[in-house]
Amino acid sequence: MISEKDLTNSQNIPFEERITRIEKMIEAETEPKAFELGLLLALKMGQEIREKKPLGSTTGDIVAAWSSKYPESVVEEAIAHAKQFLTNPGALAEKMKNIMLKKMNTQSNAAAESANDTATDEAQSGK
Repeated sequence: MISEKDLTNSQNIPFEERITRIEKMIEAETEPKAFELGLLLALKMGQEIREKKPLGSTTGDIVAAWSSKYPESVVEEAIAHAKQFLTNPGALAEKMKNIMLKKMNTQSNAAAESANDTATDEAQSGK
């Protein structure tokens, strides 16, 4: 999955290379997340805008290809993420931050529970 760190690091990379890197990350996954597809779609749409091409001239084909590869719900969510990237990136960044914090807290809680279970097992066995 593409992390907040990946996105931050990508800001220092030329635009075309960002697209290539995201494409490679997605290709390496068997089931990419809608967020990742949305990020790629937003970058591709940004490329169309930079090149003064009609919006959808290349991205339409990308979405059509996704429709045959991924569930409709994933494609629809990817489109929504792309729209949010383009229209309100600050809100999306906040959403990502909250997801990452929640994930970190879940991992931290799991590690604490594992440590507690080990201590309880040792206490019960008399170690």
